[in-house]
Amino acid sequence: MSALIQRLNGAPFVRDMAGPGFAFLAVLIVFSLASPQFLSGATFGSVAFQLPELGLLTLAMLMPIITGGFNLAVTFTANMAGLTVAWILEANGGVDASPEVFAFAVVVAIGVGALAGFVMGLVIAFTRAHPILVSLSMMIFLRGLGEFLTRGGDVSGFPEFLHPIGHGSILGIPVPMLVFLVCVALWHLLLSRSRLGFNTYMIGSNIEATRYSGINTRRVVILVYTLSGAMCAIAGIIMMARFNSVRVGHGESYVLITVLACFLGGVHPDGGFGKALPVFVALIDLQMLSSGLNILGANQHLATAVWGLLLITVMISRWLVLRLRSNFASSRR
Repeated sequence: MSALIQRLNGAPFVRDMAGPGFAFLAVLIVFSLASPQFLSGATFGSVAFQLPELGLLTLAMLMPIITGGFNLAVTFTANMAGLTVAWILEANGGVDASPEVFAFAVVVAIGVGALAGFVMGLVIAFTRAHPILVSLSMMIFLRGLGEFLTRGGDVSGFPEFLHPIGHGSILGIPVPMLVFLVCVALWHLLLSRSRLGFNTYMIGSNIEATRYSGINTRRVVILVYTLSGAMCAIAGIIMMARFNSVRVGHGESYVLITVLACFLGGVHPDGGFGKALPVFVALIDLQMLSSGLNILGANQHLATAVWGLLLITVMISRWLVLRLRSNFASSRR
């Protein structure tokens, strides 16, 4: 056991992936024994199509949590970006709108998402208000604005060329999944290979010490929330193409699940630690768990309850591992 602990302490990648990896194996074994239908192409195809929208929103939540903050406005930012695309398409021919108009709408929508994140980052950085309160205020504002502009309804009727973005495949891989994989790779490189990623971890560990070390913490916080808003916009565009409609309340339940996925993927609740790849595996765990329960005929609400139970189990497991490491370190002195 002591040799195993030493090995895990000396192998950061293995240590980071251990929790989500074990959870993946547990889900795979339990549901494959419970139902022979679980290990099928249909199951993995379903996971691949359903995962991206939640995954993109989780990436949007990841960087703010690493800084010790939160972005509770992820779903409403995504839907406002989706509505922006829908309105531009509607104003330029609706179902007859051209791909060029759509490309312009995507750029504007990402700008809208980035603007929402920028405002949150600006308020958090300069007023030092708690990120939960700031993002909650932005969530309420976006929800109210969206409900006012749409009168509580949805916008639908999009060009045919949007269908492959939400439901098409390339080499057997769903297009939304390809978009998500590219974003995971981008976030991984950003966090592990860039100065912004290093500064993000520094701020999450100790923002005052980071400020005294000469890093412009305000600029970093603003940039983190701006990028979070831009990622929300990408999620909103994928959701719009998937559902073939958009309204301000789409995916409202995703907020807490994104937090769950981050914590299950090893992100520290107080900030300063967390990586994109373990969170990616944690998302697969959650989606496979949901698909397995669905195959067994369980109600979707039961899946939500099991997700919560899984998070509690993970927190207890981490506490036990930390105690084990502490006891091992004490015995070595």
